[in-house]
Amino acid sequence: MTDDVDSDGVASDLLASITLLLRRVRLVPIEQGLSMPERSALSLLERAGPASSSELARDAQITAQAMGATIRTLRERGLVDRRADPEDGRRMLLSVNEAGQRALQEKRNARTEQLARALGGGAFTQADLRRLAAAAPLLERLARNL
Repeated sequence: MTDDVDSDGVASDLLASITLLLRRVRLVPIEQGLSMPERSALSLLERAGPASSSELARDAQITAQAMGATIRTLRERGLVDRRADPEDGRRMLLSVNEAGQRALQEKRNARTEQLARALGGGAFTQADLRRLAAAAPLLERLARNL
């Protein structure tokens, strides 16, 4: 008898459970004021640094018009700055400013608190929590290897 684990089965189970987790996390409203498209655009800018609206749209795999509407809202709310590209003055670069950083952190903190309440609500034993803690770095490594 072999103890080999079927990677296809593991992949299928992980994808199903992670998809459900993300869907549930996103469905519960967080009162931090950032919509999913706004959070996504701010997160992209935070990770990649200054970028044009069209670059953001391409990276987010959405239309330039949809990204333009999201950026307009972020600018109106004072969460991103816009400046001319020093290498090409015709192009405008967007960047997350301090208020945008705070909004992202507040959203992340709210999601973390949401998960912590679910984990601490009595549905998980200490052994369950240890297994989940051990799985977190593995999930991160899996994401980096995709």
